[in-house]
Amino acid sequence: LGWAAWKMYLGRVETSASRCLAMGVLGSGLQTNQQFAEALPILEASLTMRQRQRRDKRDIFVAKSNLAHCLDDLGRSDEAIVIQREVYAGWVALLGVSHQRTILGGFNLCVSLDRSDLWDEARQFLRQLLPAALRSLGADNDLTLLLNQLLGGVLTNNSDCSRDDLLEAETILQDVL
Repeated sequence: LGWAAWKMYLGRVETSASRCLAMGVLGSGLQTNQQFAEALPILEASLTMRQRQRRDKRDIFVAKSNLAHCLDDLGRSDEAIVIQREVYAGWVALLGVSHQRTILGGFNLCVSLDRSDLWDEARQFLRQLLPAALRSLGADNDLTLLLNQLLGGVLTNNSDCSRDDLLEAETILQDVL
């Protein structure tokens, strides 16, 4: 489907919104199909095109986040973290810390930190994100539950975790379930 969208809009001028959208669909489709190496240049080109077109910041943040996810899936987590930090900072500047998009950007950053075994940093950041998520989204929101689930995992991933960390993780994960 992604290739079909790409072929359909290939002949259009680069500034065409449809062409830009088709590239994003193609990149996302390849990612969904776990063809990360093939998706990467498409996602990079899509981001570059959006930046050249001076698209809306939100559109660029989403494209950057998709690129970071792909880099993470390719094992290039250090690069993904840099991009996810930029995206999160951008959402904070644009929408504030309590907006769902900002909280999602923070969650994505924490996932990258977790994948890079940066558990202390992920734990500290999750502890900052969770109060904003609870205030603006509520305790039963899917994103709030995912943040709690991730915190429970981060607390136990570290081989140096304390008994208190294990007890806290157990409490958090019981609440999530």
